[in-house]
Amino acid sequence: MTATLTVEGLSWAPRGRGPVLHDAGFTLDAGRVLGVVGPNGAGKTTLLRMLYRFQRPTAGSVRLDGSDIWQMPARTVAQRVAAVLQEQPSDFALTVGEIVALGRTPHRRGFGSTTGARDRDVIADALARLDLADMTDRHLGTLSGGERQRVMVARALAQEPELLILDEPTNHLDIRHQLEVLELIRQLPLTIVTSLHDLNLAAGICDDVLLLDAGRSLGFGPPDQILSERVVSDAFHVDVRRERLSHSATDHLTFHLRTPERELT
Repeated sequence: MTATLTVEGLSWAPRGRGPVLHDAGFTLDAGRVLGVVGPNGAGKTTLLRMLYRFQRPTAGSVRLDGSDIWQMPARTVAQRVAAVLQEQPSDFALTVGEIVALGRTPHRRGFGSTTGARDRDVIADALARLDLADMTDRHLGTLSGGERQRVMVARALAQEPELLILDEPTNHLDIRHQLEVLELIRQLPLTIVTSLHDLNLAAGICDDVLLLDAGRSLGFGPPDQILSERVVSDAFHVDVRRERLSHSATDHLTFHLRTPERELT
């Protein structure tokens, strides 16, 4: 199942300070992939934290299929929304299989820890999707940063969410596994929100992008409309040029530092 995500007037400000995120709003239809992009400090991580109910907004709402997530039981939200964060796990004593199995926790009743046949099937499928089946019995502490990142994605898939939140999912990954994770994102039958630094990657895998700068939205919509040379240049304070790649027949943004000479032209 997938869910429609509706964000209305979403804002957050730490006590005694100005807003880190101000009046964000968009509707992401079920099954679509949204890329959240913008310079460092734009409010990307703050937005994601509110989407998976880690951080309560100071104003506005986050709704799944019309229901406010802050009006739902926490257990229900945990069943419907999964998040993969930038922070690496620290419990190195657990095996890969045990970490991925934690994704089934919101679906278990009471304090039971028994893994049923369906749980085992879901866990095995998540391990296979992320090319981790041969690592099931390895301890987390023996893995590289990129392998640990893949484990976290597998744990999120084991949760069987309707909405998947990914905060910089390609961090720590080599090129091959970056491409595999991005291809997986395109194939998953989920509504997905992911923050990405690479604008060209975002344009390649996302149905929509949300461009943030200094806590405010500069646009939401298809990548070819939102990631224009002018808007990206203004947001990142660089010179931007859109070029057509002959081999792939796709558009590609290139970037150059602004120089006094360029700023005068």
